[in-house]
Amino acid sequence: MSGDKKWAIVTGGSRGLGYETAKGLIAAGISVYIIGKDQNRAAESAKQLGCNYRAVDVSDGKKFREVLGEINQEATSNGFSTLDILVLAHGVMSEKMSKTLRTNDEEWRRTLSINLDAVFTAVNELAPAMAEARAGRVIVYSACLGRMSGPGTHGGLAPYRISKAGVNALVKNLSYETGLGARGFLVDAICPGHCRTDMGGEDAPRSAQEGAETAIWLALRDFDFEKDKTGLLWEDRQIVEW
Repeated sequence: MSGDKKWAIVTGGSRGLGYETAKGLIAAGISVYIIGKDQNRAAESAKQLGCNYRAVDVSDGKKFREVLGEINQEATSNGFSTLDILVLAHGVMSEKMSKTLRTNDEEWRRTLSINLDAVFTAVNELAPAMAEARAGRVIVYSACLGRMSGPGTHGGLAPYRISKAGVNALVKNLSYETGLGARGFLVDAICPGHCRTDMGGEDAPRSAQEGAETAIWLALRDFDFEKDKTGLLWEDRQIVEW
């Protein structure tokens, strides 16, 4: 390991979109730690990818923060500098009938704790050093169902939609707080589309590899502050107005 080599953390990296993102980053020469909920699955995925891993339930904010700190400390002790890339690909769908007036406290908290609270925990734990170093990329998997306008935004799946709208707002707010890329720190959200994953189902029109392509591009792209933008929601490398 070398301080000159870039490294990344990918949550949700044991399967689906996170796995494909980690795979793409590794192919680009990035050293990766994946995080998954299930110990056995995370270990097997890490073996297939040839990377490091940790298993933790991201809804447990205290434990999740501890694991992130452990990874950061281990990477530093192995010669890496400040984290270069943070990809937050974990997520959960709310129950089909979880409309605002029909859902309950348990379902609301389950969805928000994973989709939004854990995003805050990871960003709050790791991004300060990235911003201070004036470098680094944060990419959060969101969804077009989290848009405030446009098709597919008219009710239903309330905890999921609202959690993703929260992610989009967090990304935009953080980007403004850190200079909209002028200081070298970039943060973006992506809509991967309907992909063939455990969440999306086997009949979805897009592969997980297709869904992950924009996240990989955002993590690796050259950024020119004079012409390029950050703090946005992206789909297929295009800005989505949310």
